[in-house]
Amino acid sequence: MSLVLNSASGSRFSEDTRKRVRDAVNRLGYRTNAHAKVLREGVAGMIGFIGDSVATTPFAGAIIEGAQQRAWEDGLLLLAVNTGGDRQLEAASLDTMLSYKVAGVVYAAMYHRRLEVPEALAGVRSVVLNSQDRAGRVPSVAPDEVKGGYAATTRLLEAGHTKVGMINIETLESGLPAAVGRYEGYCAALEEAGLDVDPSLVRFGQGGEEHGYKYAMELLTSSNPPTAIFCANDRGAWGAYQAVSDLRLSIPGDVSIVGFDNQATLAPFLRPGLTTFELPFVAMGRRAVELILQDAEPDGRVELMDCPLIERNSVTHPKEMP
Repeated sequence: MSLVLNSASGSRFSEDTRKRVRDAVNRLGYRTNAHAKVLREGVAGMIGFIGDSVATTPFAGAIIEGAQQRAWEDGLLLLAVNTGGDRQLEAASLDTMLSYKVAGVVYAAMYHRRLEVPEALAGVRSVVLNSQDRAGRVPSVAPDEVKGGYAATTRLLEAGHTKVGMINIETLESGLPAAVGRYEGYCAALEEAGLDVDPSLVRFGQGGEEHGYKYAMELLTSSNPPTAIFCANDRGAWGAYQAVSDLRLSIPGDVSIVGFDNQATLAPFLRPGLTTFELPFVAMGRRAVELILQDAEPDGRVELMDCPLIERNSVTHPKEMP
C-alpha cells in the first residue's frame, strides 16, 4: 500500500491496482505515518513559518498567503505560528518545528526592522522575511524602502508639484529601515529634480493617524505650505485627510497626497481613494520560500523587492498660482 501512496520509484502497479488501493484508503480512513516518513526521508513535507504578529495583521497576512502558495507548488505545507512577540512561545514553536524536521523556517516580522535571529535556527535553512538579520548571517527578503520613497515623491513631482512635504513614520535616529529608507528616497527624488530638501516641509511622527493630522495641520497652516504631501504610511495619510477637511480644503484640488502600504482596509475607502504604494507581501512570501527550496548556502544576502504604485484619485497637478 505504501508503495502506491508514496509513488515509490521503481514500483510498477497497474492503474486498476492503484485505484483499488486508493478506494480502500478512502473507505478505511487510512493516514500515512508522518513520523515514519521523517525517519525514512530525513525531512517532513512542511516548511515552518514563525511570525510575531503577522497572522493577526490584516494587510500583512498576505505574507502567509504568498509563502503558502509557493510551498504548495512543491507539494509542501506551511506550518505557521503567530507568537505575538512572546519569546517563550517562539522558542517552544521552533523546538517543535525542528523536531518535526521541517524543510526550513521562514522567520517573519510584522514591520521592516533589523532583528536578532534565534540561535535555534543556526544550521537550519532559514530566511528572514519583511525584516533583516542584524548579524548578517541569514538571507533576508524585505521591501525596497529607498526606491519606494523615491517613486512616491517622483509621482508628485511628475504631477507638477515643486513644494512637496513629507510626514515620516519615525525619526531617522530610530534606525527603522522604513523611516530612513523612505526619507532617503524622498531626498533623492527632490535632488534629482533640482530641488533642495526644505526642512520646514518635513515632519517626523510615529506613524499614527493623530500624527498625520497634527503634522499636516502644521504644514498646511504654515507661511510656506506644500501643494503635495508624501505620507510615509497610509494611517498618517488618513490623518492628513482629516486635517485637509478641517481646513476646508480639498484633495487633490488644494493638496495632493500619496501614502505608503496600501492598507486594504483603509486606502481604497478614503474619499477620494488614496494613491499609495503597496508593500509586496505576497511576492516576498513566495520569494522567502523559494530561497529555502533552493537550499543555497546561507550568505546573509538582503533581497529588496519593489513596492508597486496603486493609482487612485488623490493626486493632480497643483493649482495655478495667482
